[in-house]
Amino acid sequence: MPYSGDVTPGGPPDVRELDALTITKVSVGPMDNNAYVLRCTATGSLLLIDAANEAPRLLQLASIGRLSTVVTTHRHMDHWVALEEVVAATGARSVAHAADAGELPVKSDTVHGGDVITVGACPLEVIHLVGHTPGSIALLYNDPAGIPHLFTGDSLFPGGVGNTRGNKENFTSLIDDVERKLFDRLPDETWFYPGHGKDSTLGTERGSLPEWRARGW
Repeated sequence: MPYSGDVTPGGPPDVRELDALTITKVSVGPMDNNAYVLRCTATGSLLLIDAANEAPRLLQLASIGRLSTVVTTHRHMDHWVALEEVVAATGARSVAHAADAGELPVKSDTVHGGDVITVGACPLEVIHLVGHTPGSIALLYNDPAGIPHLFTGDSLFPGGVGNTRGNKENFTSLIDDVERKLFDRLPDETWFYPGHGKDSTLGTERGSLPEWRARGW
């Protein structure tokens, strides 16, 4: 079946096969968090985005011993409950933005906006988006054989930017970063994969940016 990105806690993963990269999306409970296993076709190397929960399920998807890197998109606990167990079982390195890494339960390598994290032969660009947390990041895979693929954590969802809990300064920072670093730069066909719920494309959401900014959340 074609990839839809529709997954539910306890349900099967959804798999998208690109020329050089395979993306496996799974939802873990209890908060319906998305986790993504990326596999480089050329090398078999694996990278996990957000070890959110249910470590045994994530380890099964990631094939113990082949997972090299776990990237945490931001410091909120629902995105790293399984991180310590996954890292201990695999020896994978933990990676997070410097502004959030200190809040994680394991020692983590730090990155900044513009850095590149590789999964095998596939580069993932780090995009720093300030507002949901100080160190929230998105990861961009600019597929040379297709469309861009963007993993947005809790900074961008279908229907709006991430929760800034009524803080006007944080909201302004986040929507400015999302508009300038994502929408102004990337084409409409860019497919994005959020930290919870369904996927979307930048083109689907682009026309709603003025509405999001006006409503303030």
